Amino acid sequence: MSKKVKAARISVLSNSLLISLKLTAGILSGSVSIISEAIHSFMDLLASLIAYVSVKLSDRPADERHPYGHWKIENISGVIEALLIFVAAIWIIYEAVHKIIYPGQVETIGLGFAVMCISALANSLVSWYLYKISKETGSVALEADALHLKTDVYTSLGVAAGLGLIFFTGYHILDPIVAILVSFLILKESYTLLIKAYKPLLDESLAPEEVKIIRETIEMYCKENIKYHGLRTRKAGNYNYVDFHLNLDEDLTVKEAHDLCDRIEQEIRLRLANSEITIHVENF
Repeated sequence: MSKKVKAARISVLSNSLLISLKLTAGILSGSVSIISEAIHSFMDLLASLIAYVSVKLSDRPADERHPYGHWKIENISGVIEALLIFVAAIWIIYEAVHKIIYPGQVETIGLGFAVMCISALANSLVSWYLYKISKETGSVALEADALHLKTDVYTSLGVAAGLGLIFFTGYHILDPIVAILVSFLILKESYTLLIKAYKPLLDESLAPEEVKIIRETIEMYCKENIKYHGLRTRKAGNYNYVDFHLNLDEDLTVKEAHDLCDRIEQEIRLRLANSEITIHVENF
């Protein structure tokens, strides 16, 4: 089992357990903010399942129909996850407004507070682990899942703080107000994730700092009789694709040109992992 698949499975298990806890606490207490957190966790579970499937599929080797591999499956899953989060936020706002119009009492505040703290701790640990693996493997899907859980940490702590205020002040309207604030955080998360996941689907260039590394590496080998132009970059999943034209002296043999290209490619890969480089050799 790959690191990515193992991490995705842990996320699925964690979210499944937290949904059960939050739903139980929400139903017993009648708190819309806790129920909104349960809905958020349910969306996180769907996102985790999507991430799990996508990392398994994206790891498949290139084939005849997909000669460049299956890496963009992770970006597609990220877009779907962002849309799911958006739907969850709108649903929470709807439920919270309904609770403001038709107010009710929040019971068993202590139970809800404890569940929110447990949720925040669990998601903090799982999110840290997912971020760690996503950085090691360059997985967009796992990074998206980690972002979900990181937001869940903040929202769980926010709900816990709201329940604490209700306990000390007796103002039960704070419950739906906290739920609405939670939903705004979720909407922000949705937008951030959507932009990050969608850009690679348009074959957008690598980040400026990564392009700078590539240019500096190529220019290390550029002399009076070696020039380059037409540098293009893009990203798919955790792979960086680089291609450019290299102008060489026509007196160089094919072997000399090939060896030079190999050295440039190796140097780029040392500085920028998971890079696929294509060099078009031309004469001056």
